[in-house]
Amino acid sequence: MMRFGTIGRSKTITWTTVVLAAATVLAACGSDDSAASPPDVAGKEFVSTEVEGHELVPDTTIRITFAADTLSANAGCNMMNGGYSFDGDTLEVEAMASTMMFCDDGLGDQDTFVSEFLTSGPTVVLDGDQLTLTSGDVTVTMLDREVAEPDLPLEGTTWILDGLVTNDAISTVPLGVEASLLIEDGQASVDTGCNTGSGSVEITDTTLTFGPLAITLMACEEDADRTQTVVLTTLDGEVDYLIESDRLTIRHPDGTGLDYRAAS
Repeated sequence: MMRFGTIGRSKTITWTTVVLAAATVLAACGSDDSAASPPDVAGKEFVSTEVEGHELVPDTTIRITFAADTLSANAGCNMMNGGYSFDGDTLEVEAMASTMMFCDDGLGDQDTFVSEFLTSGPTVVLDGDQLTLTSGDVTVTMLDREVAEPDLPLEGTTWILDGLVTNDAISTVPLGVEASLLIEDGQASVDTGCNTGSGSVEITDTTLTFGPLAITLMACEEDADRTQTVVLTTLDGEVDYLIESDRLTIRHPDGTGLDYRAAS
């Protein structure tokens, strides 16, 4: 009996050892992290805080917004966008389309740098609110835009017009034309770039509904008149709006729109 008990224990130990060894092997296989998981960036916008290996134009940043399967980028002038996917932690971006606004002070070259960087297959690491993209000798460190630059309030902020949208095409405000918008206590004060006026406005989280605007009737030069036409066409009835940091975009159902930035 003693001998049987000893043999029984010996078998038990032997099979336990085999099972534990197999479990160890399986655990080791399951913990193989050689294939990095794609970062969860969909629905987020990031703004650069540091760029190593390339010098940006002074007082500019890189902004990247990730939708479900497309991303958009801006580096101070044109808006660029393209489809994207991840192969592990490698970002794969299709050829990027771009708006065609004139860019001076080196911003055109900066657009080219950002487009080439994003399409070069950078590795991407998301650590909390910080996103790091690396390709070759260039590393771009970014921070979630909502953390880096909280949204300004719609009301009480003076918004300066710097972009016009007609037929879904964006253009800069003509040189020398200054237009603005201020909303307070249900009233909109509008400078069209030539004339000024005011009217009522109803506000929801995503829409503005403008009542008729009472506007002065000064004659406008050609550039100011063109700007005024887009302003008055857009600020008419119900429109969609979005605030991101210090930027306000307004879009009318007819395809016109206005891009504002907060007054400094």
